[in-house]
Amino acid sequence: MSEKKQIGMLTFAKDLPNICSLLGLLSAVLAIYFAINGNFQASIIGILWAVLFDWYDGIIARKMKGRTKEQAVFGAQLDSMIDIVSFGVFPAILLLSYGHYNIWFIPGAFVIIATSAIRLSYFNIYGLIDSKTYKGLALDNNVLILAFVFLFENFFQHSTFSILIYIILLILSALNLSSIPTPKFAGKWVYALVAYVVAMTIVFGWMLFDRV
Repeated sequence: MSEKKQIGMLTFAKDLPNICSLLGLLSAVLAIYFAINGNFQASIIGILWAVLFDWYDGIIARKMKGRTKEQAVFGAQLDSMIDIVSFGVFPAILLLSYGHYNIWFIPGAFVIIATSAIRLSYFNIYGLIDSKTYKGLALDNNVLILAFVFLFENFFQHSTFSILIYIILLILSALNLSSIPTPKFAGKWVYALVAYVVAMTIVFGWMLFDRV
């Protein structure tokens, strides 16, 4: 019995939904870079676009005809790996950087990354409760909420705000791993996401321009 021929890895990289996923990874890497350097407004812009690309890779995949089973499975695995970077590693690094890499922020960073790994592993096995419902809060919601919270950064002292985002991220991590049913935002909700990302990009871009 002949073995099934394996496709080259880079062949999958040319698949349009995966290109979209990789653009999301690029956005997340930029967000991490800016967070490490303390440019939190730019990092928030980057991660918001990572969320947008994360939504659109699935939309593109569902609309494309003729994709093979292997392409679909690879795309799902790639998306999951990138989600750990975007919604696990990024918020952990942002928390550490905002806390000036104080040792007391390390447990929070670990919890955030561990939560993302556990949730994504669980989701890869069990998926949705039904076609419109997640178990627990989806990880991408964490950074959407975090971006909104950062609009009020200037109302607090730096040390106070660092504790605030620490608490908020831990609460969100608990919700990520909870059994609370939460709606899957899809369909026309993508237009709301586009509006949110564009609006927040303008606001945080203006903040960056105002700092110069």
